[in-house]
Amino acid sequence: MPRPLIFALLPLICCLTFFAHRVDADDSLTLDPANAILRGDFQNARILFEREHRGHVAFIGGSITEMDGYRPMVMKSLQERFPDTKFTFTDAGISSTCSTTGAFRLQRDVLDKGPVDLFFVEFAVNDDQDAMHSREAAIRGMEGIIRHARLHNPNADIVLTYFVNPGMLATSQQKKTPLSIAAHEAVAEHYQIPAIRLARQVASSISAGDLSWDVYGGTHPKPAGNRIAADLIDQLLDAAWKGDKSAEDAKLAAHPLPEPMDADSYFRGRLLDLAEVDLIAKATVKVPDWDALPGGKRGRFKRERLLCLEGVGAECSLKFSGTAIGAYVLAGPDAATVEVSIDGGEFQPVELYHHHSKGLHYPRTVMFATDLSNDAHQIKLRVAASPEHPGRQVARILNFVAN
Repeated sequence: MPRPLIFALLPLICCLTFFAHRVDADDSLTLDPANAILRGDFQNARILFEREHRGHVAFIGGSITEMDGYRPMVMKSLQERFPDTKFTFTDAGISSTCSTTGAFRLQRDVLDKGPVDLFFVEFAVNDDQDAMHSREAAIRGMEGIIRHARLHNPNADIVLTYFVNPGMLATSQQKKTPLSIAAHEAVAEHYQIPAIRLARQVASSISAGDLSWDVYGGTHPKPAGNRIAADLIDQLLDAAWKGDKSAEDAKLAAHPLPEPMDADSYFRGRLLDLAEVDLIAKATVKVPDWDALPGGKRGRFKRERLLCLEGVGAECSLKFSGTAIGAYVLAGPDAATVEVSIDGGEFQPVELYHHHSKGLHYPRTVMFATDLSNDAHQIKLRVAASPEHPGRQVARILNFVAN
């Protein structure tokens, strides 16, 4: 490169080098304490970690939780804070899943592994971009998780973290709160749950020129972005556990449990055993021949036995109790429109196909009825004809879900 050009570009090179240093260095980004919201009493986990030297720490969410991201960073930080503590860590992240699916799989994926002492929950992004939840649906899913966890262990300390995608970033930069975050915050305030406003931190840092979306890493953050999340969590824990108060003098205390925000939230959520399903026509429980099917398949599901309704008229029925019924499905390129009848009522169409189904057997929870009386019910499910999409004639169900 000609020397005059080098000198001409030198100021720009120095500027870019300085900026890269600012966003990549551990101390480069000033974190706003207002984005680590401490609510309620948050001492129970600390007492167990310091006094009994053991603790069950669980993480539930979508791909942001499942990936090698903020979760292992937080795990490492906790191990460094409490070097004499034997931790059990539960990773209950499943890509693409929303808070609705989270509420129904909570018992199997988290609570069955033992009472949770410290629980990190992340669903803001998937409730927005995958499920495209209404405020009511986002509340029902998130309250279902929080309330069920507290019913299982009243002492459980919980933290919500609000990650961000491009649409949510744009909303946050306009000083507005994305719908999913606003819904989750309402639940957090009601139950006095601490929260990490990562979306707001990222938006303000980008607007100030201290960070770029590329350096943060996008919807699935790079290490720099996950580091911001983990540092905000550390900041929250510092604020909660500061001072000289000894865990030897502190006492475990159950968190208050207010009345539900929504009596039909999914805090009674559970997965139903496929053995309870009555197979009527063209219905089998099997491991699909995935190699013969078009569309992407995720490894975690490839050995699962699914209820498969194959072809128009394929039908099954199920008796259940509760206020809501749905299905946790893998909806691929051949995902059907199904018709649903509750308690002998008229059949109503429900679409299983998702906008990501074209190239992937996509995990999602589809609700069939959500405001039933809390009694015994029966559902009948059958594959409908779809003249516009003749190739969509299959329903593959991991579990029915009920609340």
